[in-house]
Amino acid sequence: MPNNYVLIDYENVQPKNLELLASDEFKVFVFVGQNQAKIPFDLADSMQLLGKNARYVQITGNGQNALDFHIAYYIGELAAGEPDAFFHIISKDKGFDPLINHLKERKIRVHREKDIGEIPLLQLADTSSIDEKISAVVKNLGGRGQSRPRKVTTLSNTINSLFNPKLSAKELSALVKEMEKRKLIVINKNNVSYKLPH
Repeated sequence: MPNNYVLIDYENVQPKNLELLASDEFKVFVFVGQNQAKIPFDLADSMQLLGKNARYVQITGNGQNALDFHIAYYIGELAAGEPDAFFHIISKDKGFDPLINHLKERKIRVHREKDIGEIPLLQLADTSSIDEKISAVVKNLGGRGQSRPRKVTTLSNTINSLFNPKLSAKELSALVKEMEKRKLIVINKNNVSYKLPH
């Protein structure tokens, strides 16, 4: 099975759900700036869980797109050795998109996602049971730490990003209601609080 390389632009996105990548099919690179002297404990802890499949890349030099060029270089080097691999750039920076389009024209399988949870391989098929869906949502939310959605609408959008194809409004509403019924979430005037298992 081809490797999935996840290249995280840490200057742009600080993921809270790295544990979703705890599988041998994912190889994770976290790119940090030259002057990034400290790494938050949560990131270091998550990276340790990934073991040999995760590494930091501290870039050399400064500049507006220095980190982006490093990510581009690594994709090129890895794609030369593994042309059938998948590449996932985790960044909100749309500046990657022209490069991605160019690489796709050259048959390199690369995408940009704004969050780890958007990686297609992590998204659930529509055929999953309600229990499987809730389990996947709880796992995703559990990995977000303090950055969990605080409003019902944001929670619904977050949940829907996990599924491919997307859920209908009726299915989404039923899923949120079921989570509330199972006391995983508490909804009070469109505000959401969590009681997720540890």
